[in-house]
Amino acid sequence: MDAVAGQDARRALPDGLGTAIRETAEEIAALLRADADMERRIPGAEWNVGEAAAHLGLANELMAHIAAGRPRPYGDGTPQSLAGANERSLAEFGERRAEPLAEMIVEHADACARALEEGTPEGSVDTPLGTMSPPELGAYLLTHMLGHGYDLARALGRPHMLDRARVGLTLPFLLRVMPRVAEPRNTAGMNARYAVRLWGGGAFGVTLADGAVTVDERPPAGPDCTISIEPVTFLLMALGRQGQAGPILRGRILVRGRKPWLAPRFPGLFTAP
Repeated sequence: MDAVAGQDARRALPDGLGTAIRETAEEIAALLRADADMERRIPGAEWNVGEAAAHLGLANELMAHIAAGRPRPYGDGTPQSLAGANERSLAEFGERRAEPLAEMIVEHADACARALEEGTPEGSVDTPLGTMSPPELGAYLLTHMLGHGYDLARALGRPHMLDRARVGLTLPFLLRVMPRVAEPRNTAGMNARYAVRLWGGGAFGVTLADGAVTVDERPPAGPDCTISIEPVTFLLMALGRQGQAGPILRGRILVRGRKPWLAPRFPGLFTAP
């Protein structure tokens, strides 16, 4: 075990999370440092590479401040308010060059991980998506970097940094935030029990009772619908980067249970965080 992984095991973060945060930040920085075209548009998004990288740097700084006990207001947790906060922060921050942004992303990711590692797993912190435990904040940081890192890799024609192990480390954040980002228009009046199982390990349950959403770390007994999904596909769908039609055709999503027709409804029950 290397020194950083040893820190993960001894301190407040789950094993491997600190390493994943640092390595993901370094891989994003490497994308930018490889003569990146900072004006290139992100596919399917309004930002270009420079704006997405600047957003990552600013977000990592915010996360580092939260981890160090210096939170600051950033929207009210709704998608609209967070989008507005993102646009305001980008308008106030003019840096779009690759090297300074690469350094910023790495520096603040490391600062956040270090603050979380040196803290305790008890207690809570206030984040843009509600109150979380320190390990959940670490998973939030990793999830956010993986989503935007994927965008940058696609825009620049480079391999992305998502893999099964890193996706597994995002689950504490995703399970925490899913009830908060449930879409009332699609959950209203719905009653269903889902089991979601990631290939290679990782599972959770989602129960809807008259539209109220409960997320559990363990799948329910006798679920109505069991969704078995390839991990990277799961995260890309959760973050709104991919639809379900292609993965179903490629066999990356398998469904069973007495109500399999519930599976196509599942992605629409939530808004991407």
